[in-house]
Amino acid sequence: MAEFARLVIDDKEYTLPVIEGSEGEKAIDIRSLRHESGYITFDPGFGNTGTCRSAITYMDGEKGILRYRGIPIEELAEHSTFVETAFLLITGKLPSRDELIRTSVLLNDYSLLHEDMRSFYQNFPRRAHPMGILSAMINALRSFYPELVDIDEELNKTFLRLISKIRTMAAMAYKISRGHRVIYPRPDYSYCANFLNMMFDNPVIPYHMDEDLERALNAFWILHADHEQNCSTTAVRVVGSGKVNIYAAISAGISALWGPLHGGANQAVVLMLEKIIHDGMDLDTVIARAKDKNDDFRLMGFGHRVYKTYDPRAKIMKKMCDIVLSKTRHEDPLLDVARELEERALTDEYFKEKNLYPNVDFYSGIVLRAMGIPTNMFTVMFAIGRLPGWIAQWKEDYADPEMKISRPRQIYTGATLNHYIPLSER
Repeated sequence: MAEFARLVIDDKEYTLPVIEGSEGEKAIDIRSLRHESGYITFDPGFGNTGTCRSAITYMDGEKGILRYRGIPIEELAEHSTFVETAFLLITGKLPSRDELIRTSVLLNDYSLLHEDMRSFYQNFPRRAHPMGILSAMINALRSFYPELVDIDEELNKTFLRLISKIRTMAAMAYKISRGHRVIYPRPDYSYCANFLNMMFDNPVIPYHMDEDLERALNAFWILHADHEQNCSTTAVRVVGSGKVNIYAAISAGISALWGPLHGGANQAVVLMLEKIIHDGMDLDTVIARAKDKNDDFRLMGFGHRVYKTYDPRAKIMKKMCDIVLSKTRHEDPLLDVARELEERALTDEYFKEKNLYPNVDFYSGIVLRAMGIPTNMFTVMFAIGRLPGWIAQWKEDYADPEMKISRPRQIYTGATLNHYIPLSER
């Protein structure tokens, strides 16, 4: 039986259809509202507005559920690899053995950058932020590769090219920013192992590959691969709705991810911990300030806008955090403060009552630091992980006949009719 919502405006009733998702979530379809009544809805930040139908990611913040194509994130983090998860998100199914082998081969084949792109890197200022460089370089890829045609095989090659080259671009930006020799990808290494080797190998001290660190990086990227309609994903969909090339849409997603309220959250955790140490704050003071509503101090990495219980990704990242810290035996006062702060927050009644548990950004910032990833590369690491999700969302939007170019409305609050005054009379 079809469901409807009834809206009464000035004694006139409007009947609006109700849409139901596969997990039982419901939405009121208001597409005809403005045409029939002249009214629009007002929802800053779109926190209560559905902008699309999507079959990619399901999350329930109240129950702490996150699934990619129906598969729980816990199972993927435990048993899958980042490459396999990327295939799942983009194609809608897990790969067969032959498909996974072919995907891995193509990722290796596409991993090198056109030599002309190297000169681009060398012309950025030495202090340029890696996210700005990455956004610009992804956009520049359009100059080296042809426009997409609507053929599945060509689309999939473009997707794999992006996933492969973003890893090489990120590592190259890191090496060039430090004046180090660029390390090229190796065909005998996995996706994650190649990235670690390109980041940290050098002629003087060859990088020793560690399976646990490779596994931790796989888990980090899997956990960040998609997260429903967030800020950067919406940016990709909005820009993509103009039917621009995928490189421009992904570049927009990278720019949106750059902000401290989104992809920069794990970097903000490390900066907060550094400030605690620099200012000599004891943790009693830190906890007290975090509880004080009149204090502008914020405890970064605790709580989540969506999850009202323990972030399911945080549980997995905490496990990886323990493995990485035990493996690296990293002597770092910042990490000591982080672990003590975590212990205090998990046992404090105020934090438990407010559901202010450590989130994935808290643990991922610690893991990346312990692995040797510099702080200004944290958001780049996030972008590499999120790329398959952006591609899947762009692809879904591109193929959806129901989707139109994004064109939000507004409530105008400016001046009413105001005539021009000639310059001589002002």
